[in-house]
Amino acid sequence: MIHPWNASLFRHLTSDPEHMPHALLLHGPAGVGKLDLAVELARWALCQEPTPDGACAVCDACNWFDQGNHPDFRRVEPIEPDAGEAGEGESNDSAPARKTPKKGGRVIRVEAVREITKFLNLSAHRGGWRVALIHPAEFMNPAAANALLKTLEEPPARVLLLLVSHQSGRLPPTVISRCRMVAVPAPRRDTALAWLRAAGLPDPEPPLAEAGGAPLAALGYAEPERAARREAFLDLLAQPRRLDACQAAQTFQPVLAEAWGWLTRWVHDLLAQRLAGQTHYFPPRADAIARIAAVSGLADLLALQRELALAGRWLRHTLNAQLLLESWLIRYSEIAGAKA
Repeated sequence: MIHPWNASLFRHLTSDPEHMPHALLLHGPAGVGKLDLAVELARWALCQEPTPDGACAVCDACNWFDQGNHPDFRRVEPIEPDAGEAGEGESNDSAPARKTPKKGGRVIRVEAVREITKFLNLSAHRGGWRVALIHPAEFMNPAAANALLKTLEEPPARVLLLLVSHQSGRLPPTVISRCRMVAVPAPRRDTALAWLRAAGLPDPEPPLAEAGGAPLAALGYAEPERAARREAFLDLLAQPRRLDACQAAQTFQPVLAEAWGWLTRWVHDLLAQRLAGQTHYFPPRADAIARIAAVSGLADLLALQRELALAGRWLRHTLNAQLLLESWLIRYSEIAGAKA
């Protein structure tokens, strides 16, 4: 699927097939359709009758691709440590290059990338392109990134390597410099709101603001149960002097990543309010944010923001979620609740 805000970018990238770069690095915020764009580029490259607007969707190659068994396509992604060999539901079941990492976090390991490089050096079954997609590319460990370099430096003919990254700054400069960088930004606000309304959201503005303008993320954020959890959590943050950190941590520890995201965005809004009089992520809570920001120390808020940013790395690891969340909320209440 090519989302409407990425259609012109797709046409630009496919306008000159004979001079298609061997490696594209699609980068930008999460939730703007980078992965879908990469999948459509792969589908177009393998199509027997491609059009300026995408693959034909009716040829044998398109049917094989849609069924997940095109012989000239591979896709590699990290898998949750306890997901087993079956892998993730949206991954290409025919791709032997996907491996299950050991305990300790999601990662794309060197064995998976080595299998990709071997695949790209084979002859294409249909004499056309061989395409590999790596997502998210920043999940490659150092050995995996190094294993990709030879293919990037000396690519075989008719090879298209698609890297998708939400945090391209985490990729080694040696990888970045050997790819064509393709920025995939968030769409215009009116475009995103129209798309979300067409998708069935009657009030898309709050989730779109929370998602930082990323429509696909906003669609997930608007899920009713998640939205109810968010509002309950924000109710607690809006009354820091009454915040029972222990009880709140016990309630929200099953959704630690969500709570971390809400608290991180809330602190960002407090800082934005202090420094620029703006509220980015939670406009409906602007009054509470302004009230709390006015009595919170700037240096303390900046320190908490740094602490939360560093803590984000632990969200993929097994830990005591309740104690971790409780420590953040205690620190928040100390900063925001002293006078609020």
